[in-house]
Formats: sequence, structure tokens, C-alpha cells
Amino acid sequence: MTTTASSVASTPPTVGRVSGVLSHRWVRFGIRRLGRLLMSLAVLVTASFLMIHLIPGDPVRGALGPTAPTALVEARREALGLNDPLFVQYWHYLQGLFTGDLGTSLTSQLPVADIVSQRLPATLTLAMLGFLVSVAVAVPLGVLMGVVTRRGRGRRSELAFTTTSVVLGTIPDFLIGVGLVYVFGVSLQWLPVAGNATADAYVLPVLALAIGPAAILSRIFRVEMVAVLEADFVRTARAKRLPSRSIYLGHALPNALTAGLTICGLLLGSLVAGTVLVENVFAWPGLGRTIVASILSKDYPVVQAIVLVYGVGVLLANTVVDVALALLDPRSMIAED
Repeated sequence: MTTTASSVASTPPTVGRVSGVLSHRWVRFGIRRLGRLLMSLAVLVTASFLMIHLIPGDPVRGALGPTAPTALVEARREALGLNDPLFVQYWHYLQGLFTGDLGTSLTSQLPVADIVSQRLPATLTLAMLGFLVSVAVAVPLGVLMGVVTRRGRGRRSELAFTTTSVVLGTIPDFLIGVGLVYVFGVSLQWLPVAGNATADAYVLPVLALAIGPAAILSRIFRVEMVAVLEADFVRTARAKRLPSRSIYLGHALPNALTAGLTICGLLLGSLVAGTVLVENVFAWPGLGRTIVASILSKDYPVVQAIVLVYGVGVLLANTVVDVALALLDPRSMIAED
């Protein structure tokens, strides 16, 4: 009994206070992030609602064509609620979002929610595969080049790497896709260039999405790795004669990754948006191809819903990255306090 009491008494009182500070900091961090997410969603929803009203002309007339009877146009406007006051339409729009009712397509008369649910999996699959491939290539390549070119070493390797990554990073992904189609689809005929019916049909679209971001990310990770390898804690690890694997993977790599994680969040958002053009190059049955077809046919309810889906996806991706960055580097929460 005496031993137990003495051990309890010897427990540092600061441990409880530190734990309480960390928990409160996480609570404040969660409230801030949730508040930002909700505000961004409110702006996005309002902008997507106003989009159909800010377009010049009558959207129903544009979708049905100039020869459509006036009675049909008015009946369609009444069915869509476009004759109601603006605030009433906005309220109905919010109610539809919470109940999963995104409206009705002007051209196909199908529920927009059904169209989105059918096309969304193909777009998410393409974007996530492109993201994973770009990160899987960029992290080891950037880390390797950081190790090779540290302290001014490997000037030729650094020049070749920088030049190649800059060139690949500046080429639009749809142009990369066109080049891949010509080389591997038309000239060599190794891979299919349209649809997603087979596993090999994923190769070219994923590469078209991943090549540019992988080049940009690898440069960022190389710069971060070079900076980390010159930090004091790495020098201390070397002074202790730790193995090279422990220095590079256990000490340098985690610190280099935290700096590049924010860029990865922006990358994921750009990949989601980049699927619009890539899907049209490869006839991919996703939201990107659908939104282009809907814009050409002036099917504004479908365009409105797809824009909302893309925006929500980007916001959620950025929020997930913020939380992951806080887990890996709690100092990011301190900086915001």
C-alpha cells in the first residue's frame, strides 16, 4: 500500500496538465476545421444554386431548343419550380440536397441523382488511382534525388532531374493523354484508348493524370529532403553512428513528408478537376465526360449537380489532409492558435 501511494505521489503533476492542453488544442482544431468546412460548403451550395440563374437567357428554352412550343417550355419551368420566387427556389434546393433530390435532367428526364451515382464511381476510381500512382512515384524518386544531390553533389543528375520534372509538370494532362494515345494506342497498339471495360484500359488514363503531378511532387520532396538532411537532428543522428537506413527512413523521411503532405492535398483536388479533360480524351464514362456533354446540351441541372460534387470532393480532400498533417506534425495546430 505504501509503495502504491508513493508511486502515485511521485507522478509528475505536469503530465495531466499537458494531456489536458493537448486535448483542448485538438478540440479547438476540430471546431475550426469543421467551421471552415461548413462555411465553404455553404458558399459552394449557394454558388451552385445561383449558377443556373446567372446564365443569360432561359435555361429551359436553351435545353429544349428554339423550336420547342411555348406551352412545353412553361410546363417544364413550372415543373422545375423556376417560376417561384428566388428564396423559395433556394429553400427547395436545400431541401433536395438533404433528401438526395438533385433535380431532373432537362434532356433525358432522368433524376440527376441517378446520373451522378452511375458516373461518380468511375471518376473517383480514376482520380484515386492517379493520386496513388503519382505519390508512389514522387516520394521515392524525390527522396532518392535528395540523397544523391545533397551538399551540392550530383550536379548533372540534379540538372537532368530538374529539367525533366519541369517539362513534364508544365504539360497539361490532356496533352499527355493525347501523346499516350498516339504512342501506345495508335502506333504500338499495346493498350486500349477508350472506356474502362478491361483492366488495361486504366493504364493510359491513370498515367495521363499522374505524370505531371508526380513530376511536381518529386521536385518538392527532393527540396524538402535536402533541407532535412542538413538539419541539426540529422547531424546528431550521424554523430551517434546510427545506420543509414535509420537516418534516412526513421529521421529524415517523416519530416520531409509532413511538408509535402499539404501539396498532396492540393494535388488531389487538382486531380479530381483534371479528370474532366482526361475523361473526354479517353471516352471515360465518368462525371467529367458527362459534364461536358451536359454543357453542350445546356442541361444545367446536371451541370449544377456535378459542379457541386466536384466542389465537395475537393473540400473533403483538403480537410482530410489538414487532419493528417496535424496528426503527423502537431506544430501545425500550435501555429493556428
